[in-house]
Amino acid sequence: MKTPPLEIGGSVPIPVPVTAPQAPTRTADFLSLTKPRLNFLVLITTMVGFYLGAHEPSVWLVLNTLVGTALVAGGASALNQVLERDTDALMRRTRTRPLPDGRLRPAEGVRFGLLLSAVGLAELSLGVNLRAAGIAAVTLAAYTLAYTPLKRRTSLATIVGAVPGALPPVIGWAAATDTLSVQGWILFAIVFVWQMPHFLAIAWMFRDDYRRAGIKLLPVIEPEGRMTGHQAAIYAAALIPASLAPVIVGMAGLVYLVGSLLLGGLLLTSAFRFAEVRTLSAARAMFFGSILYLPLLWAFLLADHARLFL
Repeated sequence: MKTPPLEIGGSVPIPVPVTAPQAPTRTADFLSLTKPRLNFLVLITTMVGFYLGAHEPSVWLVLNTLVGTALVAGGASALNQVLERDTDALMRRTRTRPLPDGRLRPAEGVRFGLLLSAVGLAELSLGVNLRAAGIAAVTLAAYTLAYTPLKRRTSLATIVGAVPGALPPVIGWAAATDTLSVQGWILFAIVFVWQMPHFLAIAWMFRDDYRRAGIKLLPVIEPEGRMTGHQAAIYAAALIPASLAPVIVGMAGLVYLVGSLLLGGLLLTSAFRFAEVRTLSAARAMFFGSILYLPLLWAFLLADHARLFL
């Protein structure tokens, strides 16, 4: 710590402590490889699926489901960052991550990601059921082996990436019921369609970063943004009938019906606005609308489901 003198009125120098900013610890760096904020959302959607499927859930089953899913999701995120370390180094918002910044070595990231994934799959296999573990394994493979390498090859990678992103509620449903029934796939469909306007908003907001890194998202290959806007509006519109499916199969009733229509209408309005003007502020509005949409939709669904089945 240096203490340069500070002169007051040109008289007596007074030492003033200057503290250099602390570098992230290795523990913090390894934790950041798991993308904690993103995977918190993974756990929320997993628990939604679990709660909707469970009749008399045990604490042990809930705990194993959450821990196993969190470990697999964290492992997938770590392996993703190993594979994308070169492109991350080219983007402003990711270049300070531990791997592109050189604070961790790629081999360390690989070992860490594989260890988390293996322990998580074992946790789900032994503590939950093989069906939930199998879905988690498919999620891991699709995210790391399909979605990640495709991002530099085709804009269709966004659709591919929406598959592993939509599987966590199916993991939760399978954990609670040991089945892959239609209710679980309805939850998959909602999250799958929801991701598209959400991802397209992010892609538009950070299109310069993605262009610099050579990631072929839709706003990069079609800079005018007409296709981006049209697709955002189409998927936001498709989300409305997808969100009504729980009512059709008896998972929820009138409260959820009204709530889902209201939320869907608001998100669709923001998507139409973005498609019309294609500005940064319109993309941000659609992004924040999508961020609010999913947890509020889950809240309506869980509350109405509980009311119906009490």
